[in-house]
Amino acid sequence: MTQLPIISIAPMMDYTDRHFRYVMRKMTKHTLLYTEMITTQAIIHGDRHKLLDFSEEEKPVSLQLGGDNPQELAECAKIVEDWGYNEINFNVGCPSSRVQNGNFGACLMAKPTIVTQCLEKMQKSVKIPVTVKHRIGIDHQDSYEDMKNFVKIISDSGCQRFIIHARKAWLQGLSPKENRNIPPLRYEDVYQLKQDFPHLAIEINGGITTIEQTKHHLKFIDGVMIGRAAYDNPYLFATIDQEIYKKDYPILSREEIIQSLYPYIDFWTSNKLKLNTIMRHTLQIFAKQPGTKQWKRYLSENGNTFQGGSDIVRQALKQLEIHH
Repeated sequence: MTQLPIISIAPMMDYTDRHFRYVMRKMTKHTLLYTEMITTQAIIHGDRHKLLDFSEEEKPVSLQLGGDNPQELAECAKIVEDWGYNEINFNVGCPSSRVQNGNFGACLMAKPTIVTQCLEKMQKSVKIPVTVKHRIGIDHQDSYEDMKNFVKIISDSGCQRFIIHARKAWLQGLSPKENRNIPPLRYEDVYQLKQDFPHLAIEINGGITTIEQTKHHLKFIDGVMIGRAAYDNPYLFATIDQEIYKKDYPILSREEIIQSLYPYIDFWTSNKLKLNTIMRHTLQIFAKQPGTKQWKRYLSENGNTFQGGSDIVRQALKQLEIHH
């Protein structure tokens, strides 16, 4: 990708699967979408088709890799490139205990030399961009100078793009959910990083929920990554292409977005996928609209079998009409 993806949706475990990405692509053509984090061990030993397959319509897509072995990361990066992904993102930000036990994620911020070795190996094995996502710090290594030093060492590997969650992570004592909410946001530290490393592409992540906030951040840095808000209020992205990328194609209504999914839904449900596997990603599309409770209830009650596809979704839309 030659153009910096200004807006992206964060990799989120149990959320950003291929069906979520397909739904989001109906709203925004230009936002960079991420996979859930996938470990090197899963790719080397697991079912690659299940882990890596995606639809061409989802592009541009970045795959987030977790691991700490440079050789294995390089091997997986090559597999990912051959699979057709647009870029690879290296996870140095996840604070979960399971990830720490594997010695990767946020705990690697304490080991910049290993991170550099990993990035160098990956970059040598592929032609697509390799980026890194990290926190502003961990535990007591959380001063601005600590982060600046980390970025300087890592950027010497040739890595050009850094996505920074503007909260530190506590590796002990807080759950991953608490680590997304309790440590205070320090946006100014990320802005300062762009000042100190003007040649690097710097993206900000953490607590961003509106287009207005997004536009404000873009005055200071190169990109904005939105996480939970993309799931809690997906329709936020229906105007991103127009508001941020200045495109002039029409903004689809919530109903039009759902209707555009019918062929996709029927393809998958006819191939023995439960409707809810796709539609769980649309439950919040009518957030704060009349009838949203009935929409969710109808899909939840009728979408968990192997019978029925877009016909059930049509009935769910009728629930909305009744309550408008």
